[in-house]
Amino acid sequence: MMRNPVQVAYSKNVYGQSLTACAVQVERWRTVAAEVVRGWGGGRDCVELVRLGVSELITNVARHVENPRCYLRMTRIELEVTVQLFDRSRQLPVLLGHPPDWDAEGGRGLWMLREMADDFGCERTHRCAGKIVWFRCAL
Repeated sequence: MMRNPVQVAYSKNVYGQSLTACAVQVERWRTVAAEVVRGWGGGRDCVELVRLGVSELITNVARHVENPRCYLRMTRIELEVTVQLFDRSRQLPVLLGHPPDWDAEGGRGLWMLREMADDFGCERTHRCAGKIVWFRCAL
């Protein structure tokens, strides 16, 4: 009997899935991420932050990366969850060092995520052409 991949994540403390970033699929991935975090014992604040973060990361790939294929990985280590999105662009996102102009067309999402998460980062991958954007929060 084949188990649901989200169910497998609960016992292994790791969830990973290849996906194609597109606007119509964002809600699906928000829901999957929330289910994984709830299964790991995540509280309401953690679930909502992960939902927001997954939306922002996938939407940014859909808007700014030529190849929309990416990989979502969530890892639970003790009482923290780390969410990572790997994509095939080596272009790092522009992160504002100050509060954004709230009337601007862009630049608010990652700034908000960085401010709300316990930790946040982005880096180029070494083994393949691309980058990882990630955030961490307490369960």
